[in-house]
Amino acid sequence: MRMILRFDSKTVTKPLLSKTTLETGALINILRAEVGSRRGEILIEVEDEKAEKVEEILVSEGVEVIELVEAIQKDEDKCVHCGVCISICPTEALRFNGEKKVVIEAEKCVHCGSCVKVCPTQALSLPF
Repeated sequence: MRMILRFDSKTVTKPLLSKTTLETGALINILRAEVGSRRGEILIEVEDEKAEKVEEILVSEGVEVIELVEAIQKDEDKCVHCGVCISICPTEALRFNGEKKVVIEAEKCVHCGSCVKVCPTQALSLPF
């Protein structure tokens, strides 16, 4: 399961992911992180069977947890299937199908937002 963790300046100074791993035995994969001195946002991936316990611990420490089930969103009416997003995607989550249409492989998407920034028709958006 993928989760977005949002936290403030009080929480940013604690080793919460390490603590959570030690308490749950869950392997936590950090897919993206933006951490500053006042706030942070981290996208993590956790084993499904341990996700509930991981979320419970993080919430008890003041972290806002958002379960992420969707990939980048594509507006079919705006997309012209130019492929600019495909060329920029670091995980190859976007590709052309057999009909030369851009498709998204959700399981590969790490929500970095690179494709959103380069889309000339603004057909792509982040779901959070």
